[in-house]
Amino acid sequence: MAWVASENLPRPERRRIGACVGWVVVATLAFIQPLTRLMLHAAQSELYSYIPLVPCVSIYLLYIQRRTLVAAYRPSIGGATILGGIGVAALAAGIELRGSLSVNDNLALMALAYLSIVAAGGFLLLGSKWMAAAAFPVAFLIFMVPLPDAAVKWLENALVLASADVAALLFEMTRTPLLRDGTFFQLPGIVLRVAEECSGIHSSWVLFITSLVASHLFLKSPRQRVVLVAFVIPLGIIRNGFRILVIGLLCVHVGPHMIDSVIHRRGGPLFFALSLGPLFLLLAWLRRQER
Repeated sequence: MAWVASENLPRPERRRIGACVGWVVVATLAFIQPLTRLMLHAAQSELYSYIPLVPCVSIYLLYIQRRTLVAAYRPSIGGATILGGIGVAALAAGIELRGSLSVNDNLALMALAYLSIVAAGGFLLLGSKWMAAAAFPVAFLIFMVPLPDAAVKWLENALVLASADVAALLFEMTRTPLLRDGTFFQLPGIVLRVAEECSGIHSSWVLFITSLVASHLFLKSPRQRVVLVAFVIPLGIIRNGFRILVIGLLCVHVGPHMIDSVIHRRGGPLFFALSLGPLFLLLAWLRRQER
């Protein structure tokens, strides 16, 4: 039988899994300091608050597909060498450039080194077939690596400009008097600026991760999965533009003090929840199409 549950594996194969678990434990202990700093960094960052959940999701995904993992374990020296080389290079760069990198970028290198070494152990002890069968749960761990500062800056700028364009269109549709100069919106009684803090990068990034997990769990066709994940890009931009519209209309029709209201300062989760509706509606429709 080629596909079996891990609890029914013969003793040699269970030993390989045990050895791989031991590899992960040893690697985790070796990286305990940077991993602890990573978790503290995530706890203090709005953008990376999801990072502690990533390994939990990966473990859950491995558990629910444990019966579909290949039982023929053959070491893959090539895969282990490549990933081990990436891990050593990232570790060396993190140590060598520690003084010139930001805390975030240094932690990104250390997290990449840790994950590469863990994955190298998987190729070495479980083999390429097992790793291919567990590709999504293992690859999902990459979200433990914080985005580099340069990537965050680029994404924020792109989201700000795109959200401003959508917001301007929505203001025009609501016939709200508007003078626009780039990311500045002059409305009756107030001038708004769409700043980097208004980019919605956190909720858009989490929405992207959510779409990946949902597509993996509920869709089978690669084309349908791509459609769902790609839908997140316009959805995130429209959601952010709609949030700017709501805040602008409140400032115009209620008062300029609404710029300091809860819906502006703490309204991100509400608009994120609203964006989940269209995402799950599309998911349900795609599932019906597959059936």
